[in-house]
Amino acid sequence: MVLEKYTKDEAKSIRIGLITMLAIIVAVFITISHNTSIKGAEDGSTYTIYANFGRTDGLNEGDAVRMSGVSIGRVVKSSLDENFNSKLSLEINSKYKIPDDSSASIISFGLIGGKYVEIEVGGSEEYILPQGYIEYTQDAMVLEELLDRIISMGKNKQNKDSQQIKGDDYE
Repeated sequence: MVLEKYTKDEAKSIRIGLITMLAIIVAVFITISHNTSIKGAEDGSTYTIYANFGRTDGLNEGDAVRMSGVSIGRVVKSSLDENFNSKLSLEINSKYKIPDDSSASIISFGLIGGKYVEIEVGGSEEYILPQGYIEYTQDAMVLEELLDRIISMGKNKQNKDSQQIKGDDYE
């Protein structure tokens, strides 16, 4: 065997490295395979609706549109509107009707995964018509901003705790 020319520790490190590399490759493959989109209904019938977002970081044309975890369409176009917001054109399978009080969010498959548009179903009995808009949207969460918020919350808590301890020393 090739590993016989190495010491036990070196061979163990090589095995761990290979297993880790394999695990990363599998994780990337799973992430990519989850980023699915539909091409349209079985008969090819779809309709287009629009949604405006302040930011769509990481969302690409061809990414899935999902409702209740089921793929119902795909993002077909992304452009800027007159207010410099991102306007998404969403191609929806004709067999799905979306209530007009529904909301759309940009969701990530995971830390390193792709993104998709998730539609939260509203309770209205009226539906969004073709060429209509989803009025309620939530922008994509940027991982760096989220980490910054968590770190600043931790620092604030640490400062409050240290001030409380100092205050207790003077009593």
